[in-house]
Amino acid sequence: MSIRTALLLALAAATAACRATPAGDPPAAPAHPAPAQATLRPFADEAQFEQLLARWTTRAAAERKRQEQRLAAMAATPPPPPPPPAPVVADAAAAEAPAGTAASTEESITNVQTAGVDEGGIVKRHGDHLVVLRRGRLFTVRVGGDALQPVSMVDAYGPGMDPGGAWYDEMLVGGNTVVVVGYSYARGGTELVLFDISRDGALRYRDTWHLRSNDYYSARNYASRLVGDTLVFYAPMEINPWSLADRRFLPALRHWRAEGGRGDDHGAFRRILPATRIYRTDQDLDPFEDGLMLHTVTRCDLSAPVFDCSASAVLGPSGRVFYVSTDSVFVWTTSHDATQADRSAVFRLPLGDAAPTALKTRGTPIDQLSFLHDGSGHLNVLVSEFGSGEGMWGDESAGGALALLRVPLDSFGDGSTAAPASAYRRLPGSTDGDLQNRYVGDWLLYGRAPYRWRRDATSLPGSTAHALRYAGTGDVQALALGHGTERIEAMGGDAILVGSAGQDLQFTSVRLGARDAATSHVYVQANAAQGESRTHGFFYRGESGTQGIVGLPVVSQRRGNTMQRYLDESAAVLYLRNRDLALSRMGTLVADADRAVDDGCKASCVDWYGNARPIFIGERVFALLGYELVEGRVANERIVERRRTSFAPAAAISD
Repeated sequence: MSIRTALLLALAAATAACRATPAGDPPAAPAHPAPAQATLRPFADEAQFEQLLARWTTRAAAERKRQEQRLAAMAATPPPPPPPPAPVVADAAAAEAPAGTAASTEESITNVQTAGVDEGGIVKRHGDHLVVLRRGRLFTVRVGGDALQPVSMVDAYGPGMDPGGAWYDEMLVGGNTVVVVGYSYARGGTELVLFDISRDGALRYRDTWHLRSNDYYSARNYASRLVGDTLVFYAPMEINPWSLADRRFLPALRHWRAEGGRGDDHGAFRRILPATRIYRTDQDLDPFEDGLMLHTVTRCDLSAPVFDCSASAVLGPSGRVFYVSTDSVFVWTTSHDATQADRSAVFRLPLGDAAPTALKTRGTPIDQLSFLHDGSGHLNVLVSEFGSGEGMWGDESAGGALALLRVPLDSFGDGSTAAPASAYRRLPGSTDGDLQNRYVGDWLLYGRAPYRWRRDATSLPGSTAHALRYAGTGDVQALALGHGTERIEAMGGDAILVGSAGQDLQFTSVRLGARDAATSHVYVQANAAQGESRTHGFFYRGESGTQGIVGLPVVSQRRGNTMQRYLDESAAVLYLRNRDLALSRMGTLVADADRAVDDGCKASCVDWYGNARPIFIGERVFALLGYELVEGRVANERIVERRRTSFAPAAAISD
């Protein structure tokens, strides 16, 4: 039975079970939950782990020998004569072709998924200053005391280091420490570059740490989180059974130093993942047939007097999506072989010292926004029928039917049990990699963006998004839209859906009540498109329960494809007034095209994480636009420019 058939049968059973449950009651708990005390099993010691590696090494050597023997036999045997030519039959190829082949108390300025869990981004606040990461450099701009003044600029990498082949994309601020997170394809691993930031905004390089890891990049997710003083990273480590001897798949840390101008004077790697912190389920994973990963969570204490990190990992197949709550990291793994049952699992790795737990599952989440660890002790996950996870642009591989998995955390255990059919709720709609989803209050909303590349607004069909109370059993409610769903965001206790319709960008407010969800108002920005696809591009400042300001980067639709828009200079940040879900234009803060610079960029010279952000600090309104920080003022329900400053490298500013 294929995974498609199995998933549909499970979803059908779940739908029937939900209909039999009284309205308003949560889904039933699994009939046979794992014991509360059950956890994943780690390797007992290094010797046990080495025995497994030795078994794989022996098998690899035997397989390599068989391949060599086959090649030798083929070389010794003369090839058979070619077959006679086939008769020519008109259109035979066409007739036989198969169809379908192919956490501080300071006000946050980041649109994070979970309150109390900061996410690596390109702009953060430190007291009276904004800290900006752009194109391989760090900048500070003083905004406190009604100022708008550039203060400091340093390279985002260590002095004497060669930044070639490295991308410095994420930054976090904890206390008086700025952490830049990058990935070096030249050196092979994650770079953690630490800077001290003073009260007056001055930046001083401290040191660089090299974390051995595979590439963490995701087109939707962020690699780093900050929970209190704990820096959290998720990084997969591929286990290649053909090259186990050097143990380069094991996470390790080293202090990278570049003394005397040399970039190769560095310390030795120190392993940070012992065998007793490597966990596994009862599944017999075969690295010769399935891609196998060490799904590694690394934690570093920024408050410690000496920087150090520790790691835990689970063995699983290579497809993955991860999500961080305030006390745990959840990693959903998926095998590329989607034809076999129980080839997916969700792992819970606590941020404390407790052992991980797991549950066998079906399907694949779209992205990190598909998860919610709610206040009632449940994990909720929107899953598609198949997909390969979030690595690089892996989210585009998602497809098929949709379901909501809702399970109590105490049903997690040693990974030997599976979420029952009653834990899945079949949902209307499907995806082919273009789905957006978000939990807002008690609701889950999701929708697709089928119009992203369309230009003829008059021929567009209607679009439908959906909303449901994730903890209840009421009907899924359809939201009729005149545009695709490219973005779903919280707007206080309600929601806003953003997407293109032909040449225009449309914003639809959605009222989320105690029982019903309904569209309320549509604002149309003519000849425009989103200038930023990541969640951090959006921000909503609530001023009361029914009033606030929306900010979002926009560009002209005359530009080409969507990816080019996201990588190009953002033209403006658009601000809308929300007044009891009625949306109206307040104005835009616009980049100065005449101030474009040749900045002599040496690293991260493509803005993969965008370069524009709406920023709200108290009553003040800003727009980060490339190397400009523009401040606006609100007057008579309009936002107009008050002043601006450029923090571009001084020598590169054009006359």
